[in-house]
Amino acid sequence: MAGNHSFKDYVADRFYNEVFAAIQSYTTDNYDDLDLRLYRVRNIGGIELSDIEVKFVSVNDLPDMKIEFDIVVEAELEVRESDYHYDESENCRQWFMLKCTGDLDCNLDDFTISSVTEYSSKNRQPKPMSDSLVPIIYKEQLESVATDFLRRHYPKALKTPMAIEPQVLAENMGLTVEMREITKDFSVFGQLYFHDCDTEFYDKDSDEMVQTHIDARTIIVDPKAFFLRNLGSVNNTIVHECVHWDQHRKAFELERLYNSSVTRIKCQVVGGIKDNSRDATDWMEWQANALTPKIQMPIAMFKTQAFKYIKQFRTELGTSELIDVMEPVIDALATFFCVSRTAAKIRMIDAGYEEAIGTFTYIDGRYVKPHRFKKGALERNQTFSISAEDAAIQSITNPEMAALVGDGSYVYVDSHFVLNHPKYLTQDIFGQTVLTDYARTHMEECCLAFNLSVKSGCKERYYTECFLNRDKTSNIDFDIKYCNGFEHATPEKKAKILADTLAEETRIYNELPNSYTSSLKIVREWKNVTYKELAERILINERTIRRIVNGEEPGSINSIILICLGLHLPPNISSHIIRNSPFSLNFNNDSHIWYNFALTHLYPKSMDEIRAFLQEHGADPL
Repeated sequence: MAGNHSFKDYVADRFYNEVFAAIQSYTTDNYDDLDLRLYRVRNIGGIELSDIEVKFVSVNDLPDMKIEFDIVVEAELEVRESDYHYDESENCRQWFMLKCTGDLDCNLDDFTISSVTEYSSKNRQPKPMSDSLVPIIYKEQLESVATDFLRRHYPKALKTPMAIEPQVLAENMGLTVEMREITKDFSVFGQLYFHDCDTEFYDKDSDEMVQTHIDARTIIVDPKAFFLRNLGSVNNTIVHECVHWDQHRKAFELERLYNSSVTRIKCQVVGGIKDNSRDATDWMEWQANALTPKIQMPIAMFKTQAFKYIKQFRTELGTSELIDVMEPVIDALATFFCVSRTAAKIRMIDAGYEEAIGTFTYIDGRYVKPHRFKKGALERNQTFSISAEDAAIQSITNPEMAALVGDGSYVYVDSHFVLNHPKYLTQDIFGQTVLTDYARTHMEECCLAFNLSVKSGCKERYYTECFLNRDKTSNIDFDIKYCNGFEHATPEKKAKILADTLAEETRIYNELPNSYTSSLKIVREWKNVTYKELAERILINERTIRRIVNGEEPGSINSIILICLGLHLPPNISSHIIRNSPFSLNFNNDSHIWYNFALTHLYPKSMDEIRAFLQEHGADPL
């Protein structure tokens, strides 16, 4: 389905003669009243229409397959003088508007022109359609379009919370749902047939494509969707196809006017329509994707049900914190409305529960604990969660961020950059560094925020639809930028918190001599760590450490890094020591980039955590 044919071109081509004749008779009857810009002719004696050009067509959507449309035409007129003393004539151009109607069910064979006027200004259509006959729906209108859809096809879902039964919805719309394998590789999850046709489906028994007749108004769903995905995704597929039927039949019929062999819309697993990525098709897919969850979870009923579950889980879990019940509530809603967890999560955010944003997040394959922040602290395309790789790249390539985290005031914990202070960070029973409960519920106070912009796999308009899906299934590359000045912790508050720690660190830093060995002696005493303790932490034998600190053997870049990490030295002190040693970090070496990341952002963590982190990111073991 090409989805890019122009209604304007079709009308201009097919109805040229009718439009020409209508303008001709209008100018002949009304030439005294025409507002023409004439220079030589004083009194009009006659008008000839020599040519017309359709400038644009503005379409209004009507029920069923009917449409009304204004055709705006530029006409070239030849005007003669009425006074025979002047044998004058001149050409001029004038724009006209023709009001027309037609029904796509009979291929516009009933085309009628109801009026011709001089064109003054563009007429705002109540339900405008694009030149490809796709309804023009703005983001703010999605909720009301979804409500209107339910009012027409499934009104009871607006009266009390319920799961929409897709089979029933399809029946209400006069559609039939059939389960059958479509392709061998499950590249198409659903197809909607607008017209009878013969087509091919994959047959498991013979392992080949088999010719089959399919009736119009049939939705085919591949049963592999049950196994490869879940019930939520089968329901979603059927509703998605129902939306196409309701909203996009006119665009589809326009295609057929150009090419009568088009019979169906294919919806690919990735989203987007197969074999082609042009504009009208993108819009139709975007609309179906955006409307489907809003239809499956009508906002008022969804809020009613959410409120009920919040109350229930607060009681069951004995907590008043919304963030603590958010995940079970989302799961209960997903089950209740038969939708995916991601769809329910996004709907919670639509419903105004921003706490849902920080739930069910998976980064670097790990689950990030639910977290929340002040309402409005994040824009829709911002996040407090960032993968280690993005963080490593940012802290080297982004000067503002490098400056901000370079002094060690932020530590990378649980996919967040967190202000390094006991109020926000603590150790759990396994000695792992974790966020305090206070930090988890006040992210805006202690975490850096990042702007997300999508690099690939996604067209501009899909942005916000995909953003909140930073879960296991999202396949978008995030191009993450640290947003400058977006730390909500007030500088004063932050300064006060860090002043004591930094004052102490600065004092030590200023005392350090240029000899790296003398510096190592000073910091070991300052941190009050015995050689034996240090040896146990960094797994280098005690004697070797003593020899390095006493300058009896140079050691290696790795042993110096280990000593700095084992002593939990702040980044500026580590870099002073490395700078004055015979060794240096080489940023062409990936392992060294990760070592530098550890020295800058992980230095307060235990050696076990640091080793696990380096191993996970493929750095050579220290």
